[in-house]
Amino acid sequence: MSNIIRTETRKRGLFGWIFLIIFWAFNALMALAFFAGMNGAAESTATLTTDAERAGAAIGTVIGAGMIVSIWAFGAIILGIFVLLTRGKKIIVETTAN
Repeated sequence: MSNIIRTETRKRGLFGWIFLIIFWAFNALMALAFFAGMNGAAESTATLTTDAERAGAAIGTVIGAGMIVSIWAFGAIILGIFVLLTRGKKIIVETTAN
């Protein structure tokens, strides 16, 4: 007796590929911005002398990191929804296995 194996595939259209590329480029850009910002903050805090300067730098670093992460999360959610909505029609391929 042969078994029928059903495999689900999707064919992404032009807009689907455009949104997918924009999604990955946005995530790469935001990761680069985050790590560059953290590196810049670490380099600038090495020369601080007073406690007030160090406290201000720490607070500014947290605010900046929070803004970058917030923009990253909102952008990734919005672009992720577009990527999911443009993934194409479902195609079911049936094969028989002996």
